[in-house]
Amino acid sequence: MAERTTPGQDTNGQGNGSPPEEFFAEWRNAAYNCFSSGHKFCREVCPVMQVTRDERYTPTAFHANVVAMEKGHLSLEDVADDYTFCTMCGACELRCPNTLFTGDFYRFRQRTIDIVRAVRTLAVKAGIHQPAWKRWADLTDRWGNEPVLGWNTETSATKVRAWAAGLGLPTGGETVLFADCEAAFKRPSVPRSVALLLQAGGIEFGLMNQQWCCGGPMWETGYEDVALKMAEHNLIDWRKTGTKRIICPDPHDYITIVERYPEIDESFDEFEIVLALDIVAELIRDGRLKLTTPVERTVTYHDPCRLNKRLGKWQAPREILRAIPGLTFVDVDRVTQWSYCSGAGSNLFVEQPELTAEISRRRIGKVKELEGVETLVSACPWSERPLTEQGKEQGLEVSDIFELVAEAAGFEV
Repeated sequence: MAERTTPGQDTNGQGNGSPPEEFFAEWRNAAYNCFSSGHKFCREVCPVMQVTRDERYTPTAFHANVVAMEKGHLSLEDVADDYTFCTMCGACELRCPNTLFTGDFYRFRQRTIDIVRAVRTLAVKAGIHQPAWKRWADLTDRWGNEPVLGWNTETSATKVRAWAAGLGLPTGGETVLFADCEAAFKRPSVPRSVALLLQAGGIEFGLMNQQWCCGGPMWETGYEDVALKMAEHNLIDWRKTGTKRIICPDPHDYITIVERYPEIDESFDEFEIVLALDIVAELIRDGRLKLTTPVERTVTYHDPCRLNKRLGKWQAPREILRAIPGLTFVDVDRVTQWSYCSGAGSNLFVEQPELTAEISRRRIGKVKELEGVETLVSACPWSERPLTEQGKEQGLEVSDIFELVAEAAGFEV
């Protein structure tokens, strides 16, 4: 259950947990756009719904709650807990007829992710907290980076560059590599692989002077003040070192920076934000990165939600995998993968760990149905945490795509 620091009283003085009129003015149309259509197409592609079969956690319910709150049938306190049950994967938005039949997939989308984020933010402002998310936000605020190694293991900015030891990377410069908290501390082989590949391809880059969390999970779980603090610090750091281009190995960081940072900085256009995946694919394509070491393995690919569903990027990782010598790549329909999720998105694993574990267990189960596949490859460090845990239980290896490319390029990471 959520803990309430001020029961029944929000920061706008509503007294009964009812959202302010400004909230309804912003989200009324999006809510009715879903609620009035009455379809249920989104349910079967929702990873949470696949596990819980609970109507309270459907995208339709998230919108219907807004309608009910405006009419006085529900309060924010009544529904705040329900909104923790969402990975923000975006599958529902793609499957929704309002998206499918209005232009192409990536031009108009139903706004389920935004409405979930808005309700979570409103709940935090009203003093309605989810205990684990609040603790996660408090420690991120204290340390500058997320507590990805556990509540008692500090992840401070003084340690965020430890993964790069011995690589001779400078501080700052026109281009920097932004290694997210999860990769930098929990899976350092990922940023290290990326750095080695960029160096081999002739890309000059450095590291931030003092890198903090991108702020994404704080925005996603409602702790907007902490998110702003993280983002403003990073912007100042980039400008101090003359940085103009930021390379992101993690799609979560990329989405956060390109979607949220422009809202708080009117001069943000001076920065270029690039996915490491796109750069590595280009280096291989242009022959600047040579893959000469065979990787004798049969693999399939897990489309991370932020790449496939949220950004529409599915070609580059397949291009990379097909370029690795010795690798046997067994693909599945990328549209089918709208139904697949690791369960790690929007810090679900922090507040609902059992649900994340079950979503990942089912994802690994789908891989086990593919004949001969030994390894599941992803391109997102966050997805790789629960997938790796469940993979160990079911006898399946989980690898990051950059780790495989580094192996093919002859590096020991």
